[in-house]
Amino acid sequence: MFGTSIHWTTFFYLLIDTFIVVIATIANINLKHLSFHRYIILGLLYIAYNATGGFLPIENLTDPLILQYIITYGVAIALCLYMIYYLFKDYDIIFLKFRASFINIAILVISSFILLFLIPYFLTNSLNSARILFTIPISIIAFIFLGLFYRRISNLKDSNTFFSKRKKLALISISCIVLLPILTVIGDYQWLTFSVMNLAFYAITAIEINRYLYFLKNKNIVYEVFAFNKGQKDDPINTKIIYQNLTRREVEIAVSILNNLSYKKIAKDLYIAESTVSKHASNIFKKTGVNGRKEFLSRFHKNP
Repeated sequence: MFGTSIHWTTFFYLLIDTFIVVIATIANINLKHLSFHRYIILGLLYIAYNATGGFLPIENLTDPLILQYIITYGVAIALCLYMIYYLFKDYDIIFLKFRASFINIAILVISSFILLFLIPYFLTNSLNSARILFTIPISIIAFIFLGLFYRRISNLKDSNTFFSKRKKLALISISCIVLLPILTVIGDYQWLTFSVMNLAFYAITAIEINRYLYFLKNKNIVYEVFAFNKGQKDDPINTKIIYQNLTRREVEIAVSILNNLSYKKIAKDLYIAESTVSKHASNIFKKTGVNGRKEFLSRFHKNP
């Protein structure tokens, strides 16, 4: 397509992802208290992934050709690592043992790329051999991560459809990312590889849309916290809170608190540690100018 190696499906995903990022950026400007900055960064990485993976390599562009593969693999690695970071932030993944923090995972993957892909390539001058040598151990690590992630978020049955949908979409997303090394070994089938990878992004997009709809559904419950109509308040001096500083996670927890859920139940719903819920709750109380849960409920809870 266009005299390059890009497949029409990849170009289609490139256009769709660009459109989504533009819409998210506009929404981010209008909804500062529901910041989409992490999602926008993820979208930009997908745009870069589609562009570099679709258009490169161009044989007559540069020599040696390995430089273009370093770019395409580098962008793909950055995308996968950021997706893991995205899940770390959203799910407070504490189940990983053996010092498997996000930083350590990033170091492991980047080191593997250098030791198992770049060095073997320069020694053998064989792209296929280097690709196989790199992707096989990475695939094993990826499936271990998928198994641990699945065990982390599937050990409880969700009574709340919002959290249930989020769990399923998150599993779809991480499963697609885990398949990337295998798809790379299979061959350069853009229509297949990029379809699977972009499905992960669309699953995350569905999570963000579902999250926003959940906020809207609970708008009346947390009227003071959301402050969509703060200009219409009868007594803005006494009811004013720091709207801009409430994060999306804090709003989710505020909704749960105002639904009279315990910290233990909130932790289970959000797949995070109870201590993390307590920390977020303390931040919420501080930002809303109350001394604790009881005063928070008294001030903001509205009986139907």
